[in-house]
Parts: sequence; C-alpha cells; structure tokens
Amino acid sequence: MDDLIDGPEPQPRRNEAEYTVSEISGAVKRTLEDAFGRIRVRGEIGRIFRARSGHLYYDIKDDRNVLACTTWKGQIAQLSVEPEEGMEVIVTGRLSGFGAQSKYNLNVDAMEVAGAGALMAMLEKRRLALAAEGLFDASRKRDLPRLPNVIGVVTSPQGAVIRDILHRLRERFPRHVLIWPVAVQGRACAPEVAAAIRGFNALAPGGPIPRPDLIIVARGGGSIEDLWGFNEEVVVRAAAGSAIPLISAVGHETDTTLIDHAADRRAPTPTAAAEIAVPVRLDLLATVADLGARQARCARAGVEARRQRWRDLSRAMPRRETLLSGARQRLDLASDRLPTALRGRTARARVALSRLEGRITPGALAARTATERRRLEQLVQRLDAALPRARTRAAQDLARQAARLSPEPLRRRLVAEGCRADNAAARLRPLIRGIAGRAEERLAGLERLRLSLGYERTLERGFAVVWAAGSVVTDAPEARRAGQVQIQFAGGARVEAITGTVPPRGRDKPKPPDQGSLF
Repeated sequence: MDDLIDGPEPQPRRNEAEYTVSEISGAVKRTLEDAFGRIRVRGEIGRIFRARSGHLYYDIKDDRNVLACTTWKGQIAQLSVEPEEGMEVIVTGRLSGFGAQSKYNLNVDAMEVAGAGALMAMLEKRRLALAAEGLFDASRKRDLPRLPNVIGVVTSPQGAVIRDILHRLRERFPRHVLIWPVAVQGRACAPEVAAAIRGFNALAPGGPIPRPDLIIVARGGGSIEDLWGFNEEVVVRAAAGSAIPLISAVGHETDTTLIDHAADRRAPTPTAAAEIAVPVRLDLLATVADLGARQARCARAGVEARRQRWRDLSRAMPRRETLLSGARQRLDLASDRLPTALRGRTARARVALSRLEGRITPGALAARTATERRRLEQLVQRLDAALPRARTRAAQDLARQAARLSPEPLRRRLVAEGCRADNAAARLRPLIRGIAGRAEERLAGLERLRLSLGYERTLERGFAVVWAAGSVVTDAPEARRAGQVQIQFAGGARVEAITGTVPPRGRDKPKPPDQGSLF
C-alpha cells in the first residue's frame, strides 16, 4: 500500500481519438471533396495574381466572405472569358483543401459572366476608357478606296460568312481576296484577330503576297458572349492602329462591338461589308458609256458651234471697197495739197529774202542769194524726185492692205477651220461605232444566255410543259384536280388533254366517266 501511495498517480483514460497534423489535414480535404465535389459559385472577382509558372490565383467574394480560387496553367485556355478584377462571374470547379497552410480553395476549370447586365457594365467601362484615349475619334478614320485591287478578309474559313462575302463580291465586282483564318469565338479569338490585322499591315507592297488595299473583319451573329472576343482591348487597338482601311462586319445589324467604333467603317452584316467594299461593275460600265456618249455629243456641238461662229464672222466682215475708200480719199487730198504747199513755201522764202536785202552788202547779198537759190533748187529737185516715189509707196501700201483684207485669205482660213472640224468629226465616228458595236455584242451575248437558260431548249430534248388555267402544273394530283390541261411540246405547239374530274362532296358521289388518265 505504501508503494501505491508513493508512486505516480495514474492518469484517467480519454475517449477522443488522437490525429497527427497530416492526418487531420487529409481528413478535412477528403471531407470537402466528398461533400461538395464539382460545384458552381457566383461572386465578384477580387485580387488576381498570375505566378511565373503560369498558374492563376484570384478571389471570388461577396459582401461578407472570400473564396480563394486557383486555375492551373493547363486550364486557363479552357476559360471562356479573361478574368478581370470587379467582374461578376459564375465559376465551376472542385473544392479542395491545402493542408500546408490550413486553407481551402476552389480549383476553377470553367468561368462565365454572371448575366448580360454585368457584362454590359464591363463593356461600357472599357468603351469609355478606350474612347478617352481617342481610339474612336472620327478624325482617325480613313476613307475607303473606291475600287480596291486586293481585299483581306479576317474570318473563319469554315463558316457561311466567307461564302456570303465571296458570292457578293463575285456578283458586284470580282476582286482578289486574301483570307486570314482565325477563331471567331472563344479565348483564342481576340489574339488571333489582332494578329491577323497586324499581319496584313506587315505585308510589304509589291512583295510575293500582295498587300491588301482594304481589310474586312467579319463574323456572323451570336450572343454577347460569342462576340466578346471582338470587345477585347487587343483587338480594338489593332483595328485603330491599322494603316490599311478597315471595315467591321461583326454580328447582325443590332449587334455592336468595340471594334465597330475603332474601324474606319461599320457594316451591319458581312454581306453589306462586301457591298460597301466594291461598286457594281455594270453600273460603272453604264456610267462610262453614258460619259462617252456625252463626250461625243459635246464634241459634235463644239465643232458645229465653231463652224457657225466662223460663218457669222465672215458675214460681219466689211467689203474691201469700204475699207479702202477712206485711205484713197486721204491720199488724193494730200496729192492735191502738195503743189500748193510747195509754192507757198517758196513764196515765203522769197519774202524773207527780200527783207534781208537791205541788211547785207551787194557782194554778200549776191553770194547769199546764189547759195539760197542753189539750196532752194536742190529742195525743189528732191521734192520733184520724191513725189513719184511717195505716190508709188502709198499705192503699194494700199495694195498690200487690200490683199490682206481681200476675201480670198479669209476664205482659205475658214476652209482650213472647216477641215479641222471635219477631221475631228471623222475621228469621233469610229469611236461611236465602236461603242455601239460593243453594246450590240453585249446585247447578243445576253440574248444567247437567255435562250440557253430558257425552258424551250429543254423541250427540244424530248420534255414537255403541262399548263392548267395559265399556270404550270408540277405534280400529278394537281393535274387531276385541274381536269383539263394543255401540254406544250417543242416548237410552241400545245395539245389539250383531260386528266379526270374531282368528285362532288356528299354521301352519294357519282362515278366519273372512264376517260382514262394521262398519268
């Protein structure tokens, strides 16, 4: 008993199980994974952290709690949207625990935007931010080329969009088309579309691959989630920075994406983008033909107007006698006045000489008189000699003026102008005949096409057309209901035929006469 008293007091035994730290962490992890499994959680994205390894860490929160989420590097490509802080989303994944830090988190492998309202709010926020940078300004937009030689199309090669664009281009004005295949929805859409726009701009002019004169970014209609790739910032910046004019044709007429604001032109549909890109070839040919006809008419009118002008001028020219009569009269008056003037000048000289006689000595007077007499005689001789020459020169001048003003040179000039007008008209005639000939050839080609596509050629191969009441009959029941039909064979001949009658309604239906059936 003493030994029992002196020894250590025994501890009471407990019923709780003892766990190691790893055991309890593993048990909690298994409980979380078994109890929840694969779940969907709705919340707002908080902080986002992308590790160097490529894994993505972020929080999903509401007004009271926060849930840590993880998306591994290999799972990021499966997400339909790019996580952004403040975005309201619905994530799908598996809940698990991380014992090393006594935490639990959600491994997310799928993400979608929680409703169109949240998505539109994020879209409006992004639109305002890009507009504040000036990416949507009208001053940045360029005019589209009138007739591009090469058109680059950024779209999916498997969809109906590219077929619609090619068909419309072939109808309006065939052009060389380069297709850059891209994904038009999903996570790969935005980077591929942006790379395609930058790739077209990087092509060198005159290189082995022709550089497009116009780019069309096209996609068919869809939900806002399907079109979200064209709202990404990388696509908008690529479209705004394109040196080549760009047409955005994403979705239907009611769909609007951010690339529509950054593009130089927005088309309501991909088919409308092809209509905007090229004009109608037939309209251009008609316009050119009309301009050619107007040019020919204007040329003919101009030639005729000049010809009429020369005729009017020729009638307005005065006669030669009228032009020369005044000059001839002035010459006659001068000839009549010249001898009188000479005699008057001689008389005045003699008077002056007599006045000087008293002021000079007889010897000097004699010498001076002799000198003056000799000078006077010389002047008289010079005048007598010059008078015929003056008359001759005046007559020659009058003859030259009469020759210049005679109707013969004027007539020759008018003839030369008329010849030039006739030559211009002769050059225009082949031109007009060529235009008319080409129009006749085009009309004949259309007539041959009409005959080849008409049903008359089919009748020549042994077929026939059945008519009833002015309409074509296409099946046997309809022919039987008609009762009487016409059969048209090749050459236009028609034969009447009875196919049967429709029995009246009621209990007692009379039996139709046995007339046989065409079918």
